[in-house]
Amino acid sequence: MADRSAGPTSPSCDVGTVGIACLGLLLSAGCTCGSEERTAAGGTIADDRGSGHAGTWTGTAPSCAGLPATCGPSGDEDCCKSLLVPGGTFARSYDGVDYLDRSYPATVSDFYLDRYEITVGRFRAFVDAGMGTQASPPGDGAGAHPKIPGSGWSSAWNTRLPPDTAALRSALKCFVHQSWTDTAGSNENKPINCLDWYTAFAFCAWDGGRLVTEAEWNYAASGGSEHRYYPWSKPATSTTIDDSHAVYCGGTCSLQDVGSRSPRGDGKWGQADLGGNAWEWTLDWDPVQYPMPCHDCAAVTAGSYRAFRSGSNDDLAPTLRSATRHVYYPEHRGNIGARCAR
Repeated sequence: MADRSAGPTSPSCDVGTVGIACLGLLLSAGCTCGSEERTAAGGTIADDRGSGHAGTWTGTAPSCAGLPATCGPSGDEDCCKSLLVPGGTFARSYDGVDYLDRSYPATVSDFYLDRYEITVGRFRAFVDAGMGTQASPPGDGAGAHPKIPGSGWSSAWNTRLPPDTAALRSALKCFVHQSWTDTAGSNENKPINCLDWYTAFAFCAWDGGRLVTEAEWNYAASGGSEHRYYPWSKPATSTTIDDSHAVYCGGTCSLQDVGSRSPRGDGKWGQADLGGNAWEWTLDWDPVQYPMPCHDCAAVTAGSYRAFRSGSNDDLAPTLRSATRHVYYPEHRGNIGARCAR
């Protein structure tokens, strides 16, 4: 994997393969905001600012239809819970400690980001529905960011998906530490790994969401303009990390149930495992430099690599920093999963 942890102009190195609150979309459609408004996806926005979260998307994601609420530290939360990330401006890949280049500011609008990484149980619903294959690909334009032209699915990618469900199941067994099992078992609340970029995109599009942009992911992990060193850092420049914050090789090298380090390891807006457990694909191609100017931007012009974030259970502490970015071929399957934006 190419490591771009110091930003877009840093050298790369091979580190191995294991290892819409009312969005502009609603406003432009003439909607009004209140404590609860219908979204374009057919869900609702529940304003629960008093609970410590800015808002929770209360639509029904297909991957959780009929799925028990078994996620989180107490095993009683909806695995598809999605939390509002209020928009703002920040400096990409800047943390005020190790990375001090503020040359790449970005502004993102409000968006919802799933509290949890995609779990094995949620992905099982996708597989059982016969999705994620050349026989059942996303439709052209599916999974697009509402403010980024050209960010939806392209039928040219259909051949990148496995030909059928049997082939998809096989592809999910990409290495000895895969989380997928052909029958439901003890891994259902662990993050799904062995996802290539195309399969991750197809899942989020089917699930009523989309892949998060790299700027959105970085913004959420950084606590926006706080520029947190780690997603949980308080104060923002705190470099404190231990096994109570993240699933990584400083404590355990095995994948754990999503949210197992919550709330101690949560980001500013309640997302769990933004550092550790599984890497997470983002929408972007890896650009020569970050897109500039950036207001709800993403690199959607074809390149060689796609960007992913988070660090994994197989990584050491420096890789879990909010500023760290990696890129690799979109066909790559390894200890990589995703979480969906809405």
